[in-house]
Amino acid sequence: MATPRHLDVRDGDVLLMVGTMKGAFLARSRPSRSSWELGGPYFPGYAVYAMAYDGREGRRRLWAGSSSMHWGAVVRSSDDGGRTWTNPEEAPIKFPEGSELSLKQVWQIRPGRAEEPDILYCGVEPASLFESRDGGESWQLVQGLHDHPHRPKWEPGGGGLCLHTIVPDPADRQRLLVAISTGGVYRTDDGGRTWRARNQGVRAQFLPGRHPEFGQCVHKVVRHPLRPDRLFLQNHWGLYRSDDAGDTWGDIANGVPSDFGFAMETHPHDPDSVYIVPIESDEFRCPPEGRLRVFRTRDAGRSWQPLSRGLPQRGSYDVVLRDALAADTLEPAGIYFGTRGGKLFGSPDEGGSWELVADGLPPIVCVKAAIFGDLKSRRARKPVHMASPGRRGKKRPTPGKRAPGRRRRARPAA
Repeated sequence: MATPRHLDVRDGDVLLMVGTMKGAFLARSRPSRSSWELGGPYFPGYAVYAMAYDGREGRRRLWAGSSSMHWGAVVRSSDDGGRTWTNPEEAPIKFPEGSELSLKQVWQIRPGRAEEPDILYCGVEPASLFESRDGGESWQLVQGLHDHPHRPKWEPGGGGLCLHTIVPDPADRQRLLVAISTGGVYRTDDGGRTWRARNQGVRAQFLPGRHPEFGQCVHKVVRHPLRPDRLFLQNHWGLYRSDDAGDTWGDIANGVPSDFGFAMETHPHDPDSVYIVPIESDEFRCPPEGRLRVFRTRDAGRSWQPLSRGLPQRGSYDVVLRDALAADTLEPAGIYFGTRGGKLFGSPDEGGSWELVADGLPPIVCVKAAIFGDLKSRRARKPVHMASPGRRGKKRPTPGKRAPGRRRRARPAA
């Protein structure tokens, strides 16, 4: 078994958590994001579809959901930057006896609200939601969603019948939204006791009735905490926005080359800015010229612009999956994504330019970004060579700066 390379992660570091089909990796950089160190692999040979960072109440805790065909799926955590991980003898997340269900995959690990530091959520396959109220020591099935009358009619998508997205409402502790492939969007307004489908306006391209109550293949849903009633949704076919917490959805595929894709992320400071990576051809087939482009809107979906400086524009046949796009909280924000071809890209200037952080990794299925350290003490620092918030996407000249387009790959940790 491969011995992992460990990182010396310090407070204030930018930390990328990268889940792949054959283990997890970590990448760290100082806030300048001028160079990266790569650590791992952790859990080599295990598929890692979910990772998360919990910095509430002074924690520095990493979470990973790993699975193997032989040992099954389990959630693990690390409090020392990945040097050691919990390895429970008995899976902490499991279905109650008599349910006739068994855990196949952990698709999402989501810390709860800042004011609820001991609450975590976990989305799994077969599509179910689990909740922990003791910081991850124990987990309980959210019975209200599990008993929903629609459940027997949910059908698996290409990746299985999975609950892959969990979106807490920052303004309402009783409200939580989840997305299921292929079930669609469901929302609770009473803390999980009851759930209603929230898919009005979202089409199901593959069904005879294009706008059913449920059954849509939703790929990702995101919201910004400054506008909790506004949501953005990437569907199997379709790109949508809701301004009423998901009650209704409107099409915003204005100027994108394709409304089919997986990944979606909000800008950490601007509720009108969202990033997507469309698949610019039928299903998983890439365009003949092999372009790799991220698209961004700055006006809540009224228009979209491609961001491709530094990305391969010919000969690239990569796809970015639903949880493989992330943003840090610095100024300017860093944007990161990983591909099925094992490449990890990063932008220190909100997508204005891109560089290869690491390549040669197994297929990447998850990328999460965090600022390591105590939430109360850390600061979002702006490097002197980066653009000011008012000039997003443009770099300030710096004497001696290397030529654009040169790759800065992660160097292995010592």
